[in-house]
Amino acid sequence: MRERLRLRAFLFKNSSFLKAVPRATWFAGSHIASPGLLHCPHTGAVSHNKSCRAKGSLQPRIKLSHRHNLYGMAWPDRFGVQFGQQPNYESTAGERQRRGENTVTTATQVSEMTTNAAPTGNLEITVSRAELLRELTAAQSVVERKTTIPILSNFLFEATQDEGGDRLTITATDLDQSLKTSCSARVKKPGACTIPARKLYDYIKLLPEGEISIKLMDNHWVQIRAGRSNTKMVGMARANFPQVPEFPSAGAVKLPVAALKNMVSKTIFAISNEESRYTLNGALLVLKAESMAMVATDGHRLAHIEKMGEQLEGIQGEKKTLIPRKALGELSGLLSNTDSDAIEFADDDQTLFFRVGGRVLTSRKLTGQFPNYEAVLPRDNNKFVIVRSEDLMSAIQRVAQFADERSGAIKIRLEQNELKLSSSSTDAGESEDSIETPYNYDPLVVGFNSQYLLDFLKAIGNTGEVRLEFKDAQSAGQMRPEDGNEDVKYRYILMPMRI
Repeated sequence: MRERLRLRAFLFKNSSFLKAVPRATWFAGSHIASPGLLHCPHTGAVSHNKSCRAKGSLQPRIKLSHRHNLYGMAWPDRFGVQFGQQPNYESTAGERQRRGENTVTTATQVSEMTTNAAPTGNLEITVSRAELLRELTAAQSVVERKTTIPILSNFLFEATQDEGGDRLTITATDLDQSLKTSCSARVKKPGACTIPARKLYDYIKLLPEGEISIKLMDNHWVQIRAGRSNTKMVGMARANFPQVPEFPSAGAVKLPVAALKNMVSKTIFAISNEESRYTLNGALLVLKAESMAMVATDGHRLAHIEKMGEQLEGIQGEKKTLIPRKALGELSGLLSNTDSDAIEFADDDQTLFFRVGGRVLTSRKLTGQFPNYEAVLPRDNNKFVIVRSEDLMSAIQRVAQFADERSGAIKIRLEQNELKLSSSSTDAGESEDSIETPYNYDPLVVGFNSQYLLDFLKAIGNTGEVRLEFKDAQSAGQMRPEDGNEDVKYRYILMPMRI
C-alpha cells in the first residue's frame, strides 16, 4: 500500500506522465510498459519529449520497459537506453536513497561498472607481420568457433608503453580457458580493442612480409594497413571482453619442458571423451619433490608414466592436479614451440596457470575425485612376449581391416614361439597374421580393441621393442616399452574383450 501511495504522488508530480499513460495502467502490477515513453535521468520526468532541458543537457532519455521498476528508474544493465547511452548507476542509487529506499549493489553490477569504467584509449600501433602472425597462430586455437556469445569469437588487443618497451598483448578465451601472449610493437597511442579472431588470422596470413599498422576508429571499427592494402574490420567494445585471471605472484613450481611434453603425449589419448564421466575428462598430474607422474584413463584403458630423478622446488609431500583434456592439448602445442627449458605452473581454488616463455595459459579446474588408479595396476602378469613395435603395428593394421566396425576387436593367440593375430566379421570377412617371437608359457587367447593397441604403439613412436604381459584371458593386459629409459617408467593397461 505504501508503494502505491508513493507511486501515486510521483505520477501527480509529473503531469505529462498522466496525459501519456492510460489511467488503467497506473497501478498495473510490477512494471509500466507503455511504448514510446521516455524517462529523464536528471529530473525524473516521464514524457514523449526526446530531449532533457534540465541543466542545459541534451542527453537522450531512457525508454521505459520491463527492465524499469515502478518508479521509472532503470535497472542496472545496458538495455532500454537510446543511442547506446549507459544508465547513470550512481544517480539512480542516489535518488533511491533520497527516497528512503535500501540500495543494494550486486556483484554483477559492480563487475559491470568496473569493466565499463576501464579506459580503452585510441589504440594505434605498428607491428611486424611475422611476429603478429606467430602470436595469432598460438592464440587462435583457444578462440571459440561456434558460440552464442559473440565477444568470445574475438581477440583482445592491448597496446602498452612502459620502461620495458612497447608491447602488444593478445588475449583469447572461451571462458573455460584462456591464452595471453605478446610481441614487440611500436605504440603510437596506447589502448585496447577487440577484433574478430578467425577473420583477422586468415587475413594476416595473406598479407606480404613487412610492417602492419593497426588503428582503432569510431564505433569499434579497426583499420589495418599493410603496404597498399587497407582494410577495416568491425570489432566490439573492449568492455564486453571477459576478465582473464592473472598469474599468481607466488607459489609457482618450475617443471622441465622435455619431461612434461613427453608425459602429455604418452597419456592424452587415454582421456575419456564422454561428458558424463566428468572426472575422467582430464589427466592427473602428480608432483613430488623428486619425481613427477601423469595418469589418464577412460575406464577401458589406463596410461601411466612416471619421471624419476627430478628436483622440484616448492613441493612438500604430494601435489595432485586434474588437468582438462583441452588444456593439455593447448599446453602440448605451447611446449612444442618454446625454447625454454622449464615452465612455471601454479593454481588456485578455481584456475590452473601455465607460463610457457612469454605466454600464459589458464584453464578452469576439473572438480571431483580421480579414481584410485593404483588399485588396478597389474602385479602378477607372469606371461610375457617381446616383439618389435613396427612388426606388431603393421600386423594389427592389416588384421583390423576385417574386424567388426563397432567393436574393432581382434584376437591375440600366444603359442610356442609365435604370436598370432586374427579378426573376422560377417560383412568384411576374416584375416590372420603371425609374428615369430620367443614364448615359452602356456597357450593363451585374449581379445583387445585394435584401436587401443595402435594408440599405444603410436605414442611410443613405433620404434624399438614392446613388451606384452598377461595373466589370463579375463585379466587386464599390460604393455610397456622394453628398451625404455630407467628414469622413465611407462605402462599401458588394457582391459580384455570377449570374442
